[in-house]
Amino acid sequence: MSGRGLIPVRSGSGAGSGSGSGDSDALRRQQLLRVRGRSVAWLPPLLVLVTILLVDWYTGGEFRTVSWIVLVPGIAAAICGVWGTAVFAALCTATYAVADHAWPRQYQTGLPDFILVGMGGVLAVLACVVRVRGERRMLHMRDVAETTRRTLLRPLPPGFGGLDHAAVYLAADAVARVGGDFYDIQPGLHGTRALVGDVQGKGLGAVEAAAALLGTFRETGYHETDLATVAARLDVRMLRHGRHLAALGREDVDRFATAVLLSFPAGDPGTVEVVNFGHEPPLVVGPFGVRSLPPGHGLPLGLGELAGLEGPPPTLRITLAPGETLLIVTDGVTEARDGAGAFYPLKDDVIEGVHLDPGTADPHRLVAYVRDGTLRHCGGRLADDTTIFAVRRS
Repeated sequence: MSGRGLIPVRSGSGAGSGSGSGDSDALRRQQLLRVRGRSVAWLPPLLVLVTILLVDWYTGGEFRTVSWIVLVPGIAAAICGVWGTAVFAALCTATYAVADHAWPRQYQTGLPDFILVGMGGVLAVLACVVRVRGERRMLHMRDVAETTRRTLLRPLPPGFGGLDHAAVYLAADAVARVGGDFYDIQPGLHGTRALVGDVQGKGLGAVEAAAALLGTFRETGYHETDLATVAARLDVRMLRHGRHLAALGREDVDRFATAVLLSFPAGDPGTVEVVNFGHEPPLVVGPFGVRSLPPGHGLPLGLGELAGLEGPPPTLRITLAPGETLLIVTDGVTEARDGAGAFYPLKDDVIEGVHLDPGTADPHRLVAYVRDGTLRHCGGRLADDTTIFAVRRS
């Protein structure tokens, strides 16, 4: 392996761009407060309670700290459940009453602090209810986003369609977890097809367009004999999607998508057919070198009719030598900038990696190599959704 300390990448795996969202914080907090699978969230507030009582007992009567017990329900509200917080609120109120009355009358803090402790416990329980509801809502939204991501970017089993493949998806929005980048592999009656693309724009509108294109690809890629027919159906689907949005009165009717459509014919194991819809040309990465495919002459999906073009862009037929991998990335990679504003030199970096270790041409290692290089170049600050897809025949 090369010297970059690559993280293993599973076939068709995806990843978010990072944590920092509320649901990630909640999950991390839950994990930290568990020992051998059992919650120990009650331990910190209990230790604080015991400490306050010991300090109060071993200090003089002129320096009473028992009123600080009001802090304990607040600590419990931050890390315990509602019932746990309620137990601590009741326990602190009762403990305060017992501890205060154990002192001579002249040293007792009296009713005002008792009311303070009781009200603090009630407010802590209410705050815990709000916190728990918020965490449940965030976890639910995370599950919804994860389900959407798995529907759009469905898991691809190893060797699917006779292809050795790997993919990484890095969402620029860590909360949304999904955007306008898409990829898929579809085994069919006439070989295996693959599609990688990037919908213009961000947000749910881009997700809707990506879902529409993937649905069409999964059907036509399976049934159609000619790759050009699959390409034409994709372009029509994008146009139909725009018309549907126009009928709904939406403003994002002019959305388009760049894409690369691949076909691995069943009867010709050395040939790959490529249709490029205005996307960055794929790289052919092999143990002995790296080369770029010719730039595609097709317009992005959804713009062909506007330009008055008839039919899909031409199909390019290429021959891959044994061990050569097709690498396709979205503009989250090619437009990643460093602190000086320089773009990530994808091809040069891959050439260097293959030169240092020819095994980098393996799809899984290639995807991990490019991912690490991209994140290193931009300092982990992704400006756009990023997809890195590598595929070759098994």
